Amino acid sequence: MINKRLLVKNLLAHNDENSFYDKKRFISIGEKEGKAKFLKHVCALANSNPKNNSFIVIGVEDSDNEIVGVDFFDDSKIQNLVNAYLDNPPIISYENIPFPHLPEGKVVGLVTIRSNGKVCALRKNIWKYYGGAVFFREGSISLPKAFDIELQDINSEAVATIEQHARNNIELTLDAVINFINTRHADLTSDYKVFKEQFVVCWAGNKKVVNNKTYYSRVDIELINEQVKLFYSALDEITITYGEDSFNTVEFVQLGLGSEQKYYPLEKMVITFSENGSYSINSELIFEPPEYDKKTLHHVLNSNNSLLQKLEKQVTLNKSELEDLTHLPATYLICYLNGFDEAREQMERARPLLKSEDKNVYRSLKESLRILRKVRYN
Repeated sequence: MINKRLLVKNLLAHNDENSFYDKKRFISIGEKEGKAKFLKHVCALANSNPKNNSFIVIGVEDSDNEIVGVDFFDDSKIQNLVNAYLDNPPIISYENIPFPHLPEGKVVGLVTIRSNGKVCALRKNIWKYYGGAVFFREGSISLPKAFDIELQDINSEAVATIEQHARNNIELTLDAVINFINTRHADLTSDYKVFKEQFVVCWAGNKKVVNNKTYYSRVDIELINEQVKLFYSALDEITITYGEDSFNTVEFVQLGLGSEQKYYPLEKMVITFSENGSYSINSELIFEPPEYDKKTLHHVLNSNNSLLQKLEKQVTLNKSELEDLTHLPATYLICYLNGFDEAREQMERARPLLKSEDKNVYRSLKESLRILRKVRYN
């Protein structure tokens, strides 16, 4: 079983960017340019490694390999994005890898790419890249190539060696469990469960019981063996259930206008563990967004836009406006889910303003954008 944190360390320590490995300070697949560049690198790495895994490490400074981290990214539908834009798409996964020195909520992103053995190409135009384009890696650069170029396997031995050096052991697993419960989450309710005598799942959060049902907030869930963070949220609540073979969560999001707030189920995740040392993660979006009167939402949208204009002009907000500001991310999200497409652009416009204005509202905005991204990709 591969310890993904050791894998990241081995990639950074022993290899500069090459034909099976790339590193990024961040990716931005919420916009066309960022999405196009990400797809280009996925295509190039898949074509350059038809017989073994390729990797993109995200959250690393390019100049000195400093691990600075990125926000937790739980987009389980990233395979859908690749399938939509690439012919012969590779199998792709995005995992969140915690590092002890990073602040809470920050992780290193690890994208693992596995070719299907056929030439991968862009299916349709995106940004400045044309449908039908094929990319390969030359050193650390992804470049377009002729479509009929032959795929060559040149990295299997190197990748196998790196993965072998990242194998887990009992000491690493026990240390990670103790650190998770006693150090990182000493102020929260923590627990763990061992599946199939080899997989250890740890979780922590603020626990509360409502109508005989247990909910957790400030939730952190990790698959300890592989050092993979499965779930993290500073705001939303989840339920956790498990049996002998599976670990299940249902995530709830709080939405509403003003004081009329309700919890809505967003996504169900099921991790199934097998006797052969493998596991699978399946997620299902179960979100039914609340519907509101269009005239009411039009008023809310205009009010939010007015608040953003005042922030841009550095106008001091009164008490009522400050209260409205706390609800701005969630109300923009409701507007978008009810057909006001402009709301998404306004949420992106609000990012730099809220980051400097109010950290709690900025955190709420990131959560709202995460929900929006899940709904759009689904």
